[in-house]
Amino acid sequence: MINSNRSKLQRDSLRFFIVITVSLFILSPVQAAVSISNVYDGDTLTLKNGDKVRLLQIDTPELNPAECYGVEAKQQLIKLIGKSKITLQGDPVSDDKDRYGRYLRYVFVGKKNINLELVKLGAAAPYFYRGERGKYATQLLNAASRAKAQNLGLWKKCPGTQLLPFKAITTAVALSNSRNSGISNSVGCDSNYAGCVPIFPPDLDCSDIKSLGLAPVQVIGQDVHQLDRDKDGIGCDS
Repeated sequence: MINSNRSKLQRDSLRFFIVITVSLFILSPVQAAVSISNVYDGDTLTLKNGDKVRLLQIDTPELNPAECYGVEAKQQLIKLIGKSKITLQGDPVSDDKDRYGRYLRYVFVGKKNINLELVKLGAAAPYFYRGERGKYATQLLNAASRAKAQNLGLWKKCPGTQLLPFKAITTAVALSNSRNSGISNSVGCDSNYAGCVPIFPPDLDCSDIKSLGLAPVQVIGQDVHQLDRDKDGIGCDS
């Protein structure tokens, strides 16, 4: 009886070990180093095996239609990668692929996070699609705030560009086109607040507002983000 129980325990332990090992292998976000064949724009590239990769949690100006700093963003990505092999890292908050079949990944050259580097240079902005804040969200927001404050990259070349991490970036050229068509360039801004607080949902707290450089913020409607804790009409003022 004792031997039977011992054998069952050993089998269960082995089964548990196999399940854990396989799960870790499947869920591991880092892949082997791979080579790229083409850089399409500032946030999209193609691997030598033909797979397309969309850089995760960031957005760069478009090449088609041509937007301000689109060409420069592509050049920065090419420069950052050079002839190096890259490793790809996923994020549990995001899908594996987007609707175009592109893999959603952070791109690394060695230990350097290329997604983050693009934001630091002012070549890209954070983009938290569907409100998904990934593992590097805070770093991306801080880097974007510094780049904007220092007038780097697109923040200098494309005046009027807004830091709205829950919206795809729209540079000054596209904004001027929208003005010509009668569309307000304040789209994406919550009318409950002065300035340009991103529309609810998703919910934001004061740390997010400060990261965006919007604090303090005046509440002129309903305080949907609950930023004005002391009800004096000014949110995130402490």
